[in-house]
Amino acid sequence: MTTKPKAKKFRIRRPDSAAAPASETPPTSQPATPPAPRSEPATQEAQLRKGMVSSASEVRGETDIDAIRREGLTGRQLRMARRVAQKHGIAPTSDFDAVRLLRERGIDPFQRTNTLELVQPGENQPPPPPAAKERVQLPQTMDPPKEQLPTTELASPAERRAAEISKIQKELSARRRKKMMLLLTRLAFFVMLPTLIAGYYFYVVATPMYATKSEFLILKAESAAGAGSMGSLFSGTQFATSQDAIAVQSYLTSKDAMLRLDADVGFKQHFQQEGIDPIQRLAADASNEQAYKLYKRNIIIGFDPAEGVIKMEISAADPETATVFSKALIGYAEERVDNLSLRKRSSAVEDAEQGLEKARADRREAQEKLVRMQLEANIVDPEARIAALRQQINTYELQLQEKKLQLQALLDNARPNRAKVDGARGDVRRLEDLLAELNAEMTTNTTSGESLAENAVQIKLAEADLATRDMMLQTALERLEQARRDADSQARYLTTSVEPVASQDPSYPRSFENTILAFLIFGGIYLMISLTASILREQVSS
Repeated sequence: MTTKPKAKKFRIRRPDSAAAPASETPPTSQPATPPAPRSEPATQEAQLRKGMVSSASEVRGETDIDAIRREGLTGRQLRMARRVAQKHGIAPTSDFDAVRLLRERGIDPFQRTNTLELVQPGENQPPPPPAAKERVQLPQTMDPPKEQLPTTELASPAERRAAEISKIQKELSARRRKKMMLLLTRLAFFVMLPTLIAGYYFYVVATPMYATKSEFLILKAESAAGAGSMGSLFSGTQFATSQDAIAVQSYLTSKDAMLRLDADVGFKQHFQQEGIDPIQRLAADASNEQAYKLYKRNIIIGFDPAEGVIKMEISAADPETATVFSKALIGYAEERVDNLSLRKRSSAVEDAEQGLEKARADRREAQEKLVRMQLEANIVDPEARIAALRQQINTYELQLQEKKLQLQALLDNARPNRAKVDGARGDVRRLEDLLAELNAEMTTNTTSGESLAENAVQIKLAEADLATRDMMLQTALERLEQARRDADSQARYLTTSVEPVASQDPSYPRSFENTILAFLIFGGIYLMISLTASILREQVSS
């Protein structure tokens, strides 16, 4: 790295005949500017008297150095210029003088030197001709050709440079203005013109549409029997009718509702009028699909799950027709709500009737079983028979105990009466035989193959089964009666919270909002196309 010399530079006065040093004037450079003519002796003499310069070559060198200094070169560039000058055997007095001397020899001081160019030719090899060494380095600062004849150009290099910079700035300004005009032209053609057309349509051509708003909700009718069950926890809330509300919303936006509305109040005929603009007008031979597209654009239905309210907005060319459309659609919705549970209620009645028939058949079978068992046992009421037998057994047991006590009293005598003892013993024996017969009647199998106790148990179970069937029959009757009441009544109710009212001012089109929206859409399309074209152009050029 070469350090910039810090020694002070003294300007030494030299005689007029002294020439520039050989080291400062390269052999390939053009001849120096001849001395100033005798017509300007005052300026030359004034400079000589001040001790600043001693020849015209130094004046030209100082002028070139001032021009180089105004270029705004960095310190790195100046140090690079000094190193290049030292490599070429030039002894400059300063960094700016190194730049000047290198440019006079046609060498760009800021061009990186190739390694092969640093190799010096051998002693036996002649140096390359000057023309072979010179290369055109662009961009570079080159001195204008110096003519030997007198010229009328009186501008200094600094003035010429300023004029060239001014010319470049004017060209850049003209090019910038041209690009700006092209950009404004494209914006006007692709963005502003479509926006103006859209604004003209919304403000002048578009037919005003009147919107009628209404709100309604669906309520569920609960029976008194189910009021205390867990199913009534969400009754009366939006959770109980959310499915019905969604079904009604889907029906009102369907083609079926559009066809019914057209058949009842003439939906197609209204939008085929000549007073409607061509964009919103329906063709005379329009199909149902085209009418359905127009229907979906003019009806807005929304369901609020937080409140359970269905909001509907209908648009038409006049407010009365919009109100008629809204009332008709509300009527369709109420019918649809009622029909949603009709099949369910009919099925409930059918199921209740089938359950009642089955309960009757089961009760009849249980009753026949009980009668059959009673006939087989020859006893209508086995429990009463058993109770009577138990009562007789208890009575005979008491008599048996008394006879035994009498017999024991007779036997306690030393010389008992033999006849009384035999009579007492006979009574005891007869009572015991009677008790054994009664007990055997309760436990011994009868002609049916079962004992009286078993028959009593079977008959009791049959009676219990008959009582159960009676209860089930009663429940089936109540269920059938409730299903018939539900089928006769309405399970869902549609309540209109906001009635449709004809509006006085048109709601559509919203001219300002639609125009701004059209501007944003066209601007976004243009920006997207411009960015895509720029990216493709950059990819192709690279």
